[in-house]
Amino acid sequence: MTEPAAKAPQPAPKEQVISLYQGAKRIHPKQAKGRFANLRIWAILATQFVFYVIPWFNLHGRQAVWFDIPGRRFHIFAFTLVPNDLIYLTGLLLLSAFGLFWWTTIAGRLWCGYACPQTVYTEIMLWIDRLVEGDRNKRLKLDKSPWNFSKIRIKLTKYLLIFAVCAWTGITFAGWFSPIRPLVAHIFTLNWAAVSGAALIAAALYGTFTWLFAHIMREQVCKYMCPYARFQSAMFDRDTLIISYDPARGEPRGARKKNISREETELGDCINCTMCVQVCPVGIDIRDGLQYECIGCAACIDACDEIMDKMNYPRGLIRYTTEGALEKDYPEKQIPRRMLRPRVLGYGSVLAAVAVGLVIGLLMRQEVHIDIVKDRGVMVRQNQDGWLENAYNLRITNASEQPQILTASVSGLEDIKITGLPEGGLRINGSDSITVPVQVAVIPDYAEKGSNPIVFTFRYAAEGKPDAEAATINTKSTFIGE
Repeated sequence: MTEPAAKAPQPAPKEQVISLYQGAKRIHPKQAKGRFANLRIWAILATQFVFYVIPWFNLHGRQAVWFDIPGRRFHIFAFTLVPNDLIYLTGLLLLSAFGLFWWTTIAGRLWCGYACPQTVYTEIMLWIDRLVEGDRNKRLKLDKSPWNFSKIRIKLTKYLLIFAVCAWTGITFAGWFSPIRPLVAHIFTLNWAAVSGAALIAAALYGTFTWLFAHIMREQVCKYMCPYARFQSAMFDRDTLIISYDPARGEPRGARKKNISREETELGDCINCTMCVQVCPVGIDIRDGLQYECIGCAACIDACDEIMDKMNYPRGLIRYTTEGALEKDYPEKQIPRRMLRPRVLGYGSVLAAVAVGLVIGLLMRQEVHIDIVKDRGVMVRQNQDGWLENAYNLRITNASEQPQILTASVSGLEDIKITGLPEGGLRINGSDSITVPVQVAVIPDYAEKGSNPIVFTFRYAAEGKPDAEAATINTKSTFIGE
């Protein structure tokens, strides 16, 4: 019996370096053209009009929208909110939160695709890329080409335009918190001493982060940093409107000549041109199904519809639809009716209640806010008339733009009076805050030992208006007897 031949020695495996981190590749999306691309342009113009132009409007001799943090005033057109109006800020935050939940449940990430600042500024940077470097193919070719004078000139021109946009964006952001007209004048005349350090820091930080997020990181912010991309699935269901590829119609994919009809081939409508991938700003393939990276911008819909038109196929291979309609649970014509479901109605009811409450609160808010603070440094005492006297400080804030005339009275005990306010009423200038010391006196026989409940009644009206139009504020306090 012969022995088996010995096996030839195997070569030692080559060493391999396995990296747990893969650097992000620069995505150069192709420009999409179509109805949704036009809608995005209008959305960008509308949002940037609000951001860049609104601060330049003036009203009542001051900036129309001005968040004056040092002065503790938020001027929003005809309204001026003061620290006492914090409840309205809470209402606005609730309105924004439930509005986002409600809209996401209905239509997915349309906010991300059309109005999110990250998407908007990334699109602006892409406009600059296309303006200076050309279309997608030219940008890819330029990135691969060696550095020479032409490439340096093109890149330098692009970076200068990006710097100008980011710098102006930072200055505009600071202009929401510091009057923008003098701010811009001082910056462009290099009068740095007249510009507050906080405004310069805010402008520099916002401009830097605009450059970092919108130009450098771009889709990485949406994919890895944005929390909305992570928790959106909790608000999605089978009836949420999403962008989807129709595999039943598109598969199997394959290239074919333009003049071949669908009936002459066994392939689906997808010709595997990858245009939907080339136009995607986050670099995903929508044909792989719903992905958290998708921002709902609909660029893939425009690109696919253009190809379907060239192939003489019906549009809608990639479209806005729902998971239920795509899986034939119900026809697509029922999508509007399916949107009226308990989750949508619940979010909508809360949203409507918060909105109505916020509007009613703003319409009924007092223009003058008064806080009564007992002067703890002054104990109960007898005045020169022999009456018991307590000292109080009135912290008065005029949230209106007009001077207000304030009068005060006090009740709750017999023979009680208030002193310390001028005859004819106290004048508070528009958007002013003052602290006024006052005294309340009572005949000793009418004040029991310890705390006695009393009520301050304030009446105020704009200067020059009749007393009949005065508003009334009743505030409870206590009087300390001995």
